[in-house]
Amino acid sequence: MKKKLYMVSLGPADIELLTLKACRAFEESDAICIPTKSSDSSFDKSISYKIVKEALEFLGIKRELVPVYSPMLFNEDDWKDEANIILETLKRYDCVSFVTLGDAGVYSSIYYLLDIIKDRDIDIYNNSEVIAGVTSFSAGSARVKKALCLGDEELIIKPINPRGKVETTKILMRPKIGMDTDMLGEGDFYTYENMYLEGENISPYKIDRVKNYMTLFINFAKRNSLS
Repeated sequence: MKKKLYMVSLGPADIELLTLKACRAFEESDAICIPTKSSDSSFDKSISYKIVKEALEFLGIKRELVPVYSPMLFNEDDWKDEANIILETLKRYDCVSFVTLGDAGVYSSIYYLLDIIKDRDIDIYNNSEVIAGVTSFSAGSARVKKALCLGDEELIIKPINPRGKVETTKILMRPKIGMDTDMLGEGDFYTYENMYLEGENISPYKIDRVKNYMTLFINFAKRNSLS
């Protein structure tokens, strides 16, 4: 049996914003790896633990909960230690979840961990799945009933204290059917057409011409992997 790894986004600390996909991953998992800032590997300082515990109680299931010491120092050695715990847990179990607050795609360590896992066990990497979640800023917008962007407004997400040169990921939305995409420029593009709908197509490049209204372009920031 192939080993399965779920990288699960928990959303912004409200169990009611946990997705059905996240709950399904917990049900399928034998163990759940949970980050904690406590050096003694207790869950005293772990918000993620509280969400997972409440979710498991809601689902009426029990799973082994594995502490993963995460000092949040943006340190490659720490990520390697965290990846080691995930891989060691997968030696004992067939299906494991690792959790992160918010959404995995926004300022999360998950993709650093996946880079390391890809280098150490390509089969587990290929059989891993990242589950998206609600971001803190989308939840914050809803809490105060104020839109993040309306009409032709842009949404900018920036780190307040960057550690060095800042690269930019651009999300390009609301194209017109038939439009030529040359105007979008070049880069590390992915095109998403009818995502999660009938006729879904995800292309690891920028398509030449828009055929569907439900088309999204992401031009990912230039970055080097850890592996």
